[in-house]
Amino acid sequence: MNYKKLYIELGKLLYAIAKVDGVVQESEKKALREIVKNELAPLESSIDKFGSDQAFYTEFEFETLEMNNTPYKAALNSWINYARTHADVFNDQTIKLVFDAVKQIANAYRGTSKVEEELIDILNEEFKNIKKSNLAK
Repeated sequence: MNYKKLYIELGKLLYAIAKVDGVVQESEKKALREIVKNELAPLESSIDKFGSDQAFYTEFEFETLEMNNTPYKAALNSWINYARTHADVFNDQTIKLVFDAVKQIANAYRGTSKVEEELIDILNEEFKNIKKSNLAK
């Protein structure tokens, strides 16, 4: 399976968690680069037509959203829509990977804030619904 769209949407989710409290901090961007380099890229074997590991689409998307000062809600809504329409992509391993990445971004700057915790709660509910949907198939 080509995970390019998953990586793009993950970039949106990680941007949303970094932006939800108003400003994307340098420490959150550093955490993102570490996540992509150390956790996503080693798992991905496919490359795009330019020879780049597709996991780097996460970082590219995050940077594009930041450059355009995209509202966090737009990024979050895109992620939620993707997750709901592609529930079959989210097995236990993928869900854990996403949650770990979200928590790392949230903790990157002065620990997890209240608004970041609220966003994590929304994500948790979405994944509960996705797991129920997957079990019903």
